[in-house]
Amino acid sequence: MKVLLTGCNGQLGRELTKQLTACQTDFVGYDIPDFDITDKKAMAEIIEKEKPSVIINCGAMTNVDGCETHREAAMKVNGEGPGKLAEIARDQDITLVHVSTDYVFDGNGIEENGKKRPYVETDAIDPKTVYGESKALGEKLVAQTAPKHFIIRTAWLYGDGKNFVKTMLGLADTHPELTVVDDQVGSPTSTVDLARAILALIQTQQYGLYHGTCEGQCSWCDFAKAIFELSGKPVHVVPVTSEEYPSDTPRPKYSVLENAGLKGLGINAFRPWKESLVEYLKRLENQEV
Repeated sequence: MKVLLTGCNGQLGRELTKQLTACQTDFVGYDIPDFDITDKKAMAEIIEKEKPSVIINCGAMTNVDGCETHREAAMKVNGEGPGKLAEIARDQDITLVHVSTDYVFDGNGIEENGKKRPYVETDAIDPKTVYGESKALGEKLVAQTAPKHFIIRTAWLYGDGKNFVKTMLGLADTHPELTVVDDQVGSPTSTVDLARAILALIQTQQYGLYHGTCEGQCSWCDFAKAIFELSGKPVHVVPVTSEEYPSDTPRPKYSVLENAGLKGLGINAFRPWKESLVEYLKRLENQEV
């Protein structure tokens, strides 16, 4: 097996690089500007040269507000680009792994028996942002074009790079009190767990759509409190509503995904979110991320 990894300099790309190296898998990593997902001809030339049996596409335009103000670019990178990559994968008989997001859903959750339940892979999508629309288009084009595809949706990701955990820890040094949104709920997810899931999936031929997030759920406020408690930072966290912390782009109130597909295959290795966070904070302390 040879893997071609796109978006290798992002949080997930860096973790996949570590894990692919550790398991001695033959792989090559690309990122912009060398690998332009909007340029099919240039991609095809690279892929023909490298001759991978698997492509893992971690490249994306992930700035949610930036997508809202640059709709055309978002659609090209997150939507049409994966479709072009899927055409190449189909034509060269390559397995394509495409990473997607909870933003393809409406962000309201699904009411059952008087309470919200996590989204499963078969739930209808209904994106409410340009980012969500662009990622939904990418999913659609990959699914209908590449016979050998894995689409894995994730959420609230953190790893080696800019993320919520590092932002909170940075603010803790100068802010004894912080206000954090308490009415947006999701599952903080470590890139370590997600990378493991992707590498487990590509050992199978169970192609299709999967959810991949750490187990359990919390609000951003709960997440921040856990970060400070586990790292010994004496920060007082004050819960606020989304309305009190306005954003240019609406954020999902409910982002919890159920890893139903992975559980069905018996390969759901995602840990409880707090357990993964403990490991991440140790890695941060040792300057490993």
